[in-house]
Amino acid sequence: MYIGDTSLENNFLHKIGAMPSIKQLNLMGCGLNGTLHTQGFCSLTNLRLLDMSNNNLKGTLPECFYNFTSLESLDLSSNQLSGDVSALKSLTSLVELRLSNNYFKIPSSLEPFFNLSKLKHFKADNNTIYIESEMQPLAPRFQLNLISLSSCGYVGQFPHILFHQHDLRQVYLSNNNFREGFPNWLLNNNTNLERLVLANSSLLGHFKLPFLPHTDLSYLDVSENSFYSNLPIDIGEKLPSLLFLNMSKNLFRGSIPSSIGDMNFLEALDLSNNQLSGGLPEHLTMGCFSLTSLALSNNKLQGQMFSSNVNLTKLQELQLDGNHFSGKIPDSLSNCSFLSTLDLSNNVLSGEIPRWMENMSSLSTLDLSNNELSGDIPRWMGSMSYLEEIVMANNHLEGPFPKEFCHLNDLKLLDLSVNNISGSLPSCFSPLWISQVHLSRNKLEGALTNIFHNSTSLVTLDLSNNHLTGKIPRWIGNLSQLSFLLLNNNHFEGGIPIQLCNLGQLSLINLSNNNLSGTIPPCLKITALNEISQEYARYVTDIAQAPSSFFIDEPIEFTVKSMSYSYKGILLTYLSGIDLSCNKLTGEIPSEVKNLRNIYALNLSHNNLIGPIPPAFSNLKQIESLDLSHNNLSGKIPPQLVGLYRLSYFSVAYNNLSGSTPAWTAQFATFDESRYVGNPLLCGKPLKDCSTPGPSASLLPKASTENGLIDMISFFVTFVVSYVMAILSIACVLYINPYWRQAWFYYVGAISNCCYYFLEDHILPKRLHCENM
Repeated sequence: MYIGDTSLENNFLHKIGAMPSIKQLNLMGCGLNGTLHTQGFCSLTNLRLLDMSNNNLKGTLPECFYNFTSLESLDLSSNQLSGDVSALKSLTSLVELRLSNNYFKIPSSLEPFFNLSKLKHFKADNNTIYIESEMQPLAPRFQLNLISLSSCGYVGQFPHILFHQHDLRQVYLSNNNFREGFPNWLLNNNTNLERLVLANSSLLGHFKLPFLPHTDLSYLDVSENSFYSNLPIDIGEKLPSLLFLNMSKNLFRGSIPSSIGDMNFLEALDLSNNQLSGGLPEHLTMGCFSLTSLALSNNKLQGQMFSSNVNLTKLQELQLDGNHFSGKIPDSLSNCSFLSTLDLSNNVLSGEIPRWMENMSSLSTLDLSNNELSGDIPRWMGSMSYLEEIVMANNHLEGPFPKEFCHLNDLKLLDLSVNNISGSLPSCFSPLWISQVHLSRNKLEGALTNIFHNSTSLVTLDLSNNHLTGKIPRWIGNLSQLSFLLLNNNHFEGGIPIQLCNLGQLSLINLSNNNLSGTIPPCLKITALNEISQEYARYVTDIAQAPSSFFIDEPIEFTVKSMSYSYKGILLTYLSGIDLSCNKLTGEIPSEVKNLRNIYALNLSHNNLIGPIPPAFSNLKQIESLDLSHNNLSGKIPPQLVGLYRLSYFSVAYNNLSGSTPAWTAQFATFDESRYVGNPLLCGKPLKDCSTPGPSASLLPKASTENGLIDMISFFVTFVVSYVMAILSIACVLYINPYWRQAWFYYVGAISNCCYYFLEDHILPKRLHCENM
């Protein structure tokens, strides 16, 4: 009976007892709840195959399992069953047993299964394996072909059961804590072993191979451990039949053994994230002609990347990033015409991007960032229709943005930041599926016309630090999935378009250091990426469909606490902020600021904002950086701000604020005088004490003749007449005497020049102050 993936009632296990003759029962993924302690279930003593995986069964195993002596295959994986497994010790016909993803407690000796002489496959991943206090004196009666005990916690040592096994073909022991060396004895004892997976198992010490060549092993994964020896020089001779070898994320040092070139069947080799040095052996690039994936990232490899002899014609993925390779991109790579991923970033490569790349018709991911490449961005890249990710940031590339890129309809990621790209962006560039655009720190100019207007999947748009002009286009409001908008340090003018309020997923907006005017749209809103719906998070992932190294690790610069930081990775998902500083914004701060509840940083400094500081700022409980300095704000500082316990940077300097500073408590006790300077009517800690009396209006002299003071009206009339007479006298003298007239105008010109240069040297325009922040 096969009823898999069908929703069943909870009392189904009671009813099934009416059919005791059933031999095969598959109830996988049927939504079953409750326990197995039911009379109906226990009546199925003739079962040979029972699959109850992917349900919500709870509790312990019933003792009636003792009666299932005919059972050959049992799958209880992916439930919430717990307790010991002693109820299974009588299943002498059992061949396959799957208990993964439960809460069972299983002894490392597997003693409850010692009498199951026919057992061949045993899987118990994601349970708890414990070491018994007393070693079992007996050996098991079974010889396993497959054992899988991954993610079983702190085991402390390899299960002792493995020392009695001699017919193993597949062993999966990853994500444990063994604290031992490489088990070469496992290879010596099991000459038919084909797959050995020990990733992230806290293995350490020297990596020792078996005494004799092991010709059956085809899959070996010892990644994410702490091996610190050199790679064995004879690894290719001892393991000649490997198809897959992953030794990444260890501490291996020394050079790459040339004997790896003897692995003629090797399809995937990953030695990344170690401390390997030297070059790439020519014997490897010639002998491993079956390679489809080669990853040597983040080592200390140096010199020329490849020699002139390369026989990697089947290569599809090549990752050599994070090394010290120098010279030009080797022409020998042109033989790798099936490449889909090419990552040569973070090296010291120079020269121009070679033309032969145009022939790589399958290339979808190209990362050449953080090198010293020069020349124009190749126009022929526009004909590489399969390109989805282009990352060439931080090089010396120059010239215009290629109009041919308008043909890259499948492009999802473009990062050309920190180069010398000039000219304007072509209006035809609007890939439908693009999710990230990073073009910051270039020399782009002109207005944003219709570019990106069809790119409704865009999540990140970073055009900061260029020379773009004109108004911020209204079509940005149609980019419904936009989360990060950075247009800072350009020459945009006009108002902030009200259409930005349509961006419901916006997490970060930076429009600082432009010439924007007008008021702040009260409807502007942002939301941290980790606060958005799970549906949108899945949407972003599905749209990008890019490796995590590209999607999550593309950095974004944002100024927080008056310092510019580069955010990427998981930190970026928690960042939410608005930076409108260094513009010409006017009007009051909208009271709707209270809607920015999850904002992390808000910078409105260096504008012409007026009016009071809204008390609604006290609703921003997550804010850590608030800068309102260099405006024309007036009134009192809302005392409710002391409730912002996460606030670590605060400045209202150089405004027209008055009254008392917020209470000297909590976070506000850490803010010094510089946060309030430039507000002469402000008092209280850390400024002057508000109790110090100032001049009283009643003590000032009254302007009246009754107390003997001068008549102010007569004074002003006399002053004006005298001033006019003096000017007329000087004019008459200069008119009569030409020599004095020439000397007078020379003197006035000299004074004007001195004043001009004084102002130029000592009183900078506000924009220059902002740019040097």
